[in-house]
Amino acid sequence: MYSNEDIESAVAAKIISRQAAQALRDHVAGVKKTSAVDEENFRLLTGFNDIFVVMASLLLLGALFFICVYYYQQAWLGGLLVAGASWALAEYFVRQRHMALPAIVLLFTFIFGVGFATVSTLYVIGYLFVGELVAAILTALAALLHWRRFRTPITLAAGLGTVLLYVLMSLNKLLPAVAANVMPYVVFCMGLLAFAGAMYWDISDLRRQTRHSDIAFWLHLLAAPLLVHPVFNIMLADTSLLNIILILTLYVLIASFSLAIDRRALMVSALIYVLIAVSTLLDKTTVVDLSFALTALITGSALLLLSAFWHQSRRFIIRLLPQAVCRYFPPITE
Repeated sequence: MYSNEDIESAVAAKIISRQAAQALRDHVAGVKKTSAVDEENFRLLTGFNDIFVVMASLLLLGALFFICVYYYQQAWLGGLLVAGASWALAEYFVRQRHMALPAIVLLFTFIFGVGFATVSTLYVIGYLFVGELVAAILTALAALLHWRRFRTPITLAAGLGTVLLYVLMSLNKLLPAVAANVMPYVVFCMGLLAFAGAMYWDISDLRRQTRHSDIAFWLHLLAAPLLVHPVFNIMLADTSLLNIILILTLYVLIASFSLAIDRRALMVSALIYVLIAVSTLLDKTTVVDLSFALTALITGSALLLLSAFWHQSRRFIIRLLPQAVCRYFPPITE
């Protein structure tokens, strides 16, 4: 019913003491038989009214966009109106009502409006060849402005992801001959940047009790596929037995690291590549024509066991690490 942000707000308003707030968290963790730190909670819905507001907002914004772009043939104006209306709606539903899902959707429509208006304007004045680069810069500034005003946790991840998209589009347009070779490295570097940001916010809230944890969650969600896809995509180009074993070994290392930092995004992002690798391995070593089904059965069972014993597995991994490193990871609660 109440998020960590609500509890922290009550503490700040001196409605309840910090000790009482922590006692409440400990009680809930005890009832669920797991530590709140290990749950990776994030706020997506405050109630069904969130969905109602999102549907109404999308209808309004879609109508504004359609009228400007398809009726008046003013694409730049459509993007500008979508961005402006998204900001105006956020002033009430996000800043005053603190609604979670509308905050996310209105952020994306705001970023879309800014980017669309920028590219459309540059197309009209004849500078389309730099449109994506300019859109990347303006989108980053717009996301930063939105962040300073509304503090929506997903803002940093959404802004970084949008900038990456525009950079890749610019690269493909300006340097088509080398784009295919360079793109994986650009994606991986952006993933490192997102992961560094995620760890920064995680370290600032190791007990996962404030908005910082939500910011880190979305940055981890962005960083994971950006880091995993280039590496595993290259490794799967060679389906030799040795390389498949290396892929599985790398996944075990990723799982161990995920346990240490108490985040699951890297494991989830790499899962499809593990399914392909194990399926290929079974194809090479068995005569049973159910390799993918067997792979899903084995992998799903293993992940369910890991989920059930996540806390115990974390305790085992953390005890193997030096104390100087462990202080940057969420604490283990008994």
